[in-house]
Amino acid sequence: MERKLTLIFGFCILSTVVGCSSGGLTTREKGAGIGALGGAAVGGIIGAAVGRPGAGAAIGGALGLGSGALVGDQLQGQEQKQSEQQRQIDANQAELQRQRQDLEKLKKTGEY
Repeated sequence: MERKLTLIFGFCILSTVVGCSSGGLTTREKGAGIGALGGAAVGGIIGAAVGRPGAGAAIGGALGLGSGALVGDQLQGQEQKQSEQQRQIDANQAELQRQRQDLEKLKKTGEY
């Protein structure tokens, strides 16, 4: 019976994370899902050792959900920062190209 509860709990967490997403999962959501499932599995194993696998899975799943979301949030922040830096690099390269073209035009007309 406890094993069934563990599976049901894991399925509920997974379906909640997947069901709440619009499109693909964010890094934060992926981290939360992985943390919840991993925490539930480890909690179930530890709980089974003391005769309470369902309670262990529930506690482990909740702790894993929170810690996984925190880790996923940090990773998502880094991804956004890198994306912003790449946009800035692309904008700078476009500006340099525009200035090179302007310089070539000036050289051709002799107005520099």
